[in-house]
Amino acid sequence: VSETAWAVVTNPQVVAAYKVTLLAAFVASIFNGVFGLLMAWILTRYRFPGRTLLDALMDLPFALPTAVAGLTLASLFSVNGFYGQFLAQFDIKVTYTWLGIAVAMAFTSIPFVVRTVQPVLEELGPEYEEAAQTLGATRLQSFRKVVLPELSPALIAGVALSFTRSLGEFGAVIFIAGNIAWKTEVTSLMIFVRLQEFDYPAASAIASVILAASLLLLFSINTLQSRFGRRVVGH
Repeated sequence: VSETAWAVVTNPQVVAAYKVTLLAAFVASIFNGVFGLLMAWILTRYRFPGRTLLDALMDLPFALPTAVAGLTLASLFSVNGFYGQFLAQFDIKVTYTWLGIAVAMAFTSIPFVVRTVQPVLEELGPEYEEAAQTLGATRLQSFRKVVLPELSPALIAGVALSFTRSLGEFGAVIFIAGNIAWKTEVTSLMIFVRLQEFDYPAASAIASVILAASLLLLFSINTLQSRFGRRVVGH
């Protein structure tokens, strides 16, 4: 007999999985917000050899199967991997930790930020920054007072989409972080385990929590876009 839905979602091991998932997704989305903005800025404001290739690479996580991404990341960040050896000097371990989960989530969801922010930057153009600088503003001041207010709705939407996408990541996570109870279990893996046990009601109960969180975030994104949409499109 399956556990009741409430007993399933409040099970200590499931709650621990929720915490790991939320922590990793939050860290991944914040990283993507900073790195994604930087990449979008470089792609729209600078012209250099290889720019077209770099632009295309931003969509690689969408085209690459998540299992392949997970295997690649696990190889790179393993103890003997290219990045893993370097990080080991600072006693930083990525594989089979929550940090590895965050890395996998960040990789698979970075395009959401880049592709959300990039069109707004292209439409905004550098003229506004140049006008502010001719009036005595520094580059930092012109970005903070002119560009960032116009960019904020798109940036927030991109980060929220990245966070929502990360909540359900499965393929990449399982290879770089495994499925260590109480340590690297995420909700998608918990659902998979329940399905393997043919406990469909429990799997549905766990999934419903993630579904509710995703719908809430998407509703917030739509509200934000309706409120600031005209302002962004006006430029």
